[in-house]
Amino acid sequence: MIELRHLRYAVTVADEGHMTRAAERLGIQQPPLSQQIAKLEAIVGAPLFRRLPRGVELTDAGRTFVERARAVLHDVDLAIEATRRNVRGEEGSLAIGFTSSAAFHPLLTSAVRSLGERSPDVVLKLEEASTPDLIAALHSGLLDVALVRSPVAQSSGLLISRILDEEMLIALPDRHPLAIAKGERPEPLQLQELANEAFILYRRPSGPGLYDGIIAACLAAGFSPKIRHEAPRLLSTLSLVAAGLGMSIIPASMARLETNGIAYLRLDPRANLIAPLHLARRDEQPSGALRLFADIVHQEKASLKYGQ
Repeated sequence: MIELRHLRYAVTVADEGHMTRAAERLGIQQPPLSQQIAKLEAIVGAPLFRRLPRGVELTDAGRTFVERARAVLHDVDLAIEATRRNVRGEEGSLAIGFTSSAAFHPLLTSAVRSLGERSPDVVLKLEEASTPDLIAALHSGLLDVALVRSPVAQSSGLLISRILDEEMLIALPDRHPLAIAKGERPEPLQLQELANEAFILYRRPSGPGLYDGIIAACLAAGFSPKIRHEAPRLLSTLSLVAAGLGMSIIPASMARLETNGIAYLRLDPRANLIAPLHLARRDEQPSGALRLFADIVHQEKASLKYGQ
């Protein structure tokens, strides 16, 4: 059976035109090299080299063989380098999922931009969906990694790391009395001040972590929130707030949208309302691109305005 080393032996002997010099270049002794060339010629069924008093030269069959051997070795070198680039995260593909509540967080855009700058040959696929759908896509292999809120159900077989805790803000119509009085009271709002307000929330099946966190915080503050409307996405929630149909509590990064007709107020930290952000992936050996992306996420989180 012909092995890659046989191809390298033949190419080196052809380049040097001399068995002894070829052996020195290959780092082996001359007799074993001559034996391997003779074995190769026996496998091929034709002499590849013509022995001369002061060296060797290729036969017609040898020229054909060495030409093809060079091409094979070149392809092998390309395959090795491509594999190394993939391991380093410089090539390959990466499917990244994120919830709508994370879509506007600067961590996502910053990490994706950095990955694109460092590894422009990595093909990226971005997918926005609800947390349950993202978890299902991770399990099925449709996604490689996802930014999700918590708690995360069906986490068996996944690795989930908490990246940061994001502040949550009150979003209310800019003509609301609390918004108008904002300049007169710079201190954060107490959650119990919202006991009689109409709430607009993100539907629980789409974002159970945020939904349950808001309900729990309101109950701890001594009231059950009056939920007037539920929207399929956070962006729809803000549209209903801008229309004057109620108020909502959203991750602080959503305020970057600067939607007309909406004012944003800070909550007293004692309300204990935060929006955790987690990085989730399958519990298996990550690809180079995934490992690089995860490293970038952890490197950049410290410099972001909304992270802790």
